[in-house]
Amino acid sequence: MNRGAAKVAKPFRRVNETISRKGNVSWRFSLSRMLIGCQWNARRRMSDMSLPPRLASDITAAMKNSIWVRAASSLAFAASFSMLSAQTNDPGFVPIFNGKSLSGWHPSAQTGHSGASKNQSGGKWVVENGAITGSQDIPGNGGILITDEKFGDFEIALEMNNDFGPDSGLFLRSTEEGTAYQAMIDYHRGGNLMGVYGEGKLGGKPAVMNFSFTDDVTRIVPHTNAPTLLPVLPESWTFLWRHGQWNELRARIVNNPPTITTWINGVKFMEWTETQKRHPDAGGIALQVHGGGDFTKQFVRYRNVRVKKLAAN
Repeated sequence: MNRGAAKVAKPFRRVNETISRKGNVSWRFSLSRMLIGCQWNARRRMSDMSLPPRLASDITAAMKNSIWVRAASSLAFAASFSMLSAQTNDPGFVPIFNGKSLSGWHPSAQTGHSGASKNQSGGKWVVENGAITGSQDIPGNGGILITDEKFGDFEIALEMNNDFGPDSGLFLRSTEEGTAYQAMIDYHRGGNLMGVYGEGKLGGKPAVMNFSFTDDVTRIVPHTNAPTLLPVLPESWTFLWRHGQWNELRARIVNNPPTITTWINGVKFMEWTETQKRHPDAGGIALQVHGGGDFTKQFVRYRNVRVKKLAAN
């Protein structure tokens, strides 16, 4: 490796050495986030420079092949996920799912996703192993599970462990008909997590996201036209997101026209502000199972659902 590549790679070695010395979860989580940010910033700096191809290649190899990418980051995120939930359990967050029943929630068959049942049922929603578990009840028939209570300005956090295939969503200020600002949980090929989408009568506006899945849940493709750039490198996705395990999703909506902010496992992924008032000030919080196809044997799962009400600005 030439001297230029070694200079850029130096921060990675320093932080990796610190992770090796610090054994506790909080240090490993914080430092691993620093590593991903360091890698991202280095890549952006490289794109701003006119580097010789050989030098750029050496720097990229230093980032991809360093021991922290292959080992330290992976172990750190795996070991620290329990701390993520604790971070969101700060004062003001209140559980809205008791882990035993759907008390406080009800299915709605009034959305366009329930057409296969002629709007007679809103999909299948049960509690299994302490989690809200949803699927289509008959092929092609989905719907939403919505809170009895309406919320205005709030922040919601939950843990998700969905199968890769069903299309879901976290609806903010939802109506019974499913018109809402959606924090996307399109966990399938070509889908996205925590982008923002205008559901129902909002007519698909906005539709902002900063990455999409390939046919493999471990690989993502960045979008460059999003209001918030992808905060991690695509190569780092598997260090942040753990398929088949519980991951935390979080969304905040304030004001009207609203500003919506989303996070994945503690990392901010999207912030978007509406330009005009197009929707009521308050509505339900809803979880979705999309209509179409046959997803009667694949499931969406949510647990530890909690909300923090916020004062209107």
